[in-house]
Amino acid sequence: MLALPAFSMAGWGQLAPSPDAPPVSHAPATEPDEESVATFKVQVNLVDVVFTVKDKQGSLVPHLTKNDCSVLEDKVPQTLKSFNAENNLPLTLGILLDTSGSQTRVLSLEQEAGSEFLQEVMRQKDQAFALSVDVNVDVLQDLTNSPRLLARALNKAEINAPGSIGSGPVPTSQDPRGTVLYDAIYLASKEKMAEETGRKALILLTDGQDEGSRHKIADAISEAQKNNVVVYVILIADVSEAYLMQGMGYNGYSAMKRVTEETGGRVIDVGHNSKKLEQAFQQIQDELRTQYVATFTPTNTKLDGTFRHLAVECKADGMKTQVRKGYYATMADNASN
Repeated sequence: MLALPAFSMAGWGQLAPSPDAPPVSHAPATEPDEESVATFKVQVNLVDVVFTVKDKQGSLVPHLTKNDCSVLEDKVPQTLKSFNAENNLPLTLGILLDTSGSQTRVLSLEQEAGSEFLQEVMRQKDQAFALSVDVNVDVLQDLTNSPRLLARALNKAEINAPGSIGSGPVPTSQDPRGTVLYDAIYLASKEKMAEETGRKALILLTDGQDEGSRHKIADAISEAQKNNVVVYVILIADVSEAYLMQGMGYNGYSAMKRVTEETGGRVIDVGHNSKKLEQAFQQIQDELRTQYVATFTPTNTKLDGTFRHLAVECKADGMKTQVRKGYYATMADNASN
């Protein structure tokens, strides 16, 4: 089991679950003359809320102002310190490829569409990394600004399926560990995204069925929320595999729906259709580039580590917001988010 201090290719070839390993800070050491700055951070307890807004037809709404929306914490309206429509904040993206046996016939679609997405979405200040997820979580490419390196890494991904069905969503007595999706979300959020700023999103291409994770789904959601990571899931599977899973305890869709809704993302089901997969990536790109960022100082000033529920309401009829369900009230979480 290896921790992920820097996601280096040499030091972190395989991301094995390590619940107790603390994240490593890459921030420069605080100099003595910076004490006043540190004090200021403690006094100003700001929470960032990143969200998207859609109208009745499901189209993104790009031109709202501070007077159009309100933010509630535990159902209490908050006074906004700032409200901005952002389309150029730096992005940190994680592409997670399910490489279990269930993806054998669709992996090539994922690789091609994922490479094209990164080529289109990434700008000068953006970064991305790529992981494969099966019985382990492995680094395909560390954080980089190069779509070329990311595409090359994605194309090297291989199916890890020791049996005829392999490590996919169908449990087998020979291989109790299958696709460790929850571990992947937990570890990527904690050990990679924690030190990043700006908008952070994980995009998981999978049939959605976890098998064998050491972390529970609640742990994965909690870690993503703590680090302000939005999780998108593109549900993709071969038709024959989807048919095989019927009646065998498949709960992938409901689990992924829970993960995405509570972190501010969503599930997009594409089956095994390449055109729908391209459209899914385009929708995610549009959402990441059409977001609002609101900040507020909570009326509840206690930093007691409790979970605070967030909601965003916009005035026009039929408008729906996409936002994380809440945050944990600690200074470290608020300052980093």
